[in-house]
Amino acid sequence: MGLGSTAKKLQKVADMAEDLYAKLNEQKQQLQELRNTVEETNDHVADVDRELAEQRALLDALAEEQGLDVDAILTEAVVEEAETTSTDEAGSEGGGDAATADTGD
Repeated sequence: MGLGSTAKKLQKVADMAEDLYAKLNEQKQQLQELRNTVEETNDHVADVDRELAEQRALLDALAEEQGLDVDAILTEAVVEEAETTSTDEAGSEGGGDAATADTGD
């Protein structure tokens, strides 16, 4: 009778070990798939960065050809973005409409 319960316990432990081994293999496969996805994403981001640098160089060359000051244009765009953001934030924080908050008086 003692051997029967011991055998059942051992079988239960063996079954648990098999389940754990199967889950571990599944996790390893998922990790490998995640690594592959990360590598593909890194490659894609590098391609996009390279294309963006090429486009920036072309735009800079065209702007220079047209006599435009790229730094001044970018600075103006950043200032306008900051003003828009601060106006939007002031309107949402103040509880009122941003269009009616500034009357110009």
